[in-house]
Amino acid sequence: MATGIKDKVAIIGMGCTKFGERWDMGAEELIIEAYEECLADANIDDTQIEAAWFGTCLEEVNVGKTAMPLSTTLRLPMIPVTRVENYCATGTEAFRGACYAVASGAYDICLALGVEKLKDTGYGGLPAPGCGAGSLLWQWWPNLTAPGSFAQLASAYSAKYKIKDDTLKKAMAHVSAKSHANGSLNPKAHLQKAVTEEQIMAAPIIAYPLGLFDCCGVSDGSACAIVTTPEIAKKMGKKDFVSVKALQIAISSGEEIGYDEWDCDHFLTTSKCSTKAYEEAGVKNPREEISMMELHDCFSITELVTYEDMHISERGKAIEDIMDGFYDLDGQVPCQVDGGLKCFGHPIGASGLRMLYEMYLQLHGRADKRQVKNPRLGLTHNLGGFPFQNICSISIIGKHEQ
Repeated sequence: MATGIKDKVAIIGMGCTKFGERWDMGAEELIIEAYEECLADANIDDTQIEAAWFGTCLEEVNVGKTAMPLSTTLRLPMIPVTRVENYCATGTEAFRGACYAVASGAYDICLALGVEKLKDTGYGGLPAPGCGAGSLLWQWWPNLTAPGSFAQLASAYSAKYKIKDDTLKKAMAHVSAKSHANGSLNPKAHLQKAVTEEQIMAAPIIAYPLGLFDCCGVSDGSACAIVTTPEIAKKMGKKDFVSVKALQIAISSGEEIGYDEWDCDHFLTTSKCSTKAYEEAGVKNPREEISMMELHDCFSITELVTYEDMHISERGKAIEDIMDGFYDLDGQVPCQVDGGLKCFGHPIGASGLRMLYEMYLQLHGRADKRQVKNPRLGLTHNLGGFPFQNICSISIIGKHEQ
């Protein structure tokens, strides 16, 4: 009988680069920057790492199709290294592989690392999927863009719940302003300047109703984690360490666009994945038990509807919670406490681990000016896939229960 992963994996070290246009560094240098912080945090010798998982999404602009760049860059001593990719959930996928490896007993200590160098493309947004040599995807979806797709999500949501355009835009502006306020407190964020809701509302439209400040940026970055079992962590003398409470992933069968029950107003994978994650973690009432979240805020509307898919806000009621400050840094469930994708950008292979890095810092009380008071459980969420965000991964971590 499967029992899940709750409290079977301890996170003993994490590291994260500064995100941004890191023109002075290649992916290899970013890997080293994140790894050195992680290794020092874990306070172990690198020879103790027995296996590694390497997350990078777009091999055309990064480090190639294999796992060797991680092994050669870090001079990992002939250990197994696996390269993984799962669209925007790539970083969390690397973390999942390392966690399952130690939980199974196959290894004692494992590394998960994600990296992406998106600014090197010279392109303003995420590279179009499948635009490499020989691909025909550009013929199938020649006019489909990420802002355009999520603008349709906004239209569908407002139509279903009969929300006026101005009401929705004000709520999205609050979502973005909240994230920028948090990002201004984070020295590792790409964007570190607070903006007002008025500035957001007055910004140029990218794809109606999404304006410039409703869209996350594109960045370079890397993040990583070292994991082991709680028993080994205790033998190392680790105290008050963070452990994994749940790791879940949901991949769509395509039913959203195959049938007519879905109104395109939310994400079925997130709704189902969050339910499984709460069950694995033993969370009965997420609105009361989750201390903080990092959601996949590629666009402000995505964060808004995800509040409902996480079963924290009621269907059609997220706007009320947003305007009441429920998800603000001093609210009941602070969201994007480090600034989110909105302020870090989205180097695809690193984002999931970057989110976990912030939850890890918060649980250790090391988040400085953005520290959440007495956090117990932190949740991270990624969406990915094409063309309708058909991959969802959710992690819940918290202080280890002795």
